[in-house]
Amino acid sequence: MVKILVLMKVIAKPVEMVTWTDLNGKLNPVRFKIANEDESISVIKRDKVLTIDKEKLAGNNMLVYKCQSVIKGSECCNAICISFYRGSTIIENIYSTNTTVF
Repeated sequence: MVKILVLMKVIAKPVEMVTWTDLNGKLNPVRFKIANEDESISVIKRDKVLTIDKEKLAGNNMLVYKCQSVIKGSECCNAICISFYRGSTIIENIYSTNTTVF
């Protein structure tokens, strides 16, 4: 039996995100900028969108994109929430099987 440790870091920080839309108005995230703890900025490029879910959090309709990215050389998954009511984008969490990401 093989056990895999999955580490999740809840971030819940606002981010700047670059997206493109198709002819139907569907948003497609490309990359986002996030401020690090040392006040430097990291640009994280989205490799693949795994799922897109509609959620209602605290009365706000949101789209939650679960994406795959490479952060510091390690493959990670992250959840990006886009709020329609507030017009904001939040990185919800980042999870990985590699401890060097955090």
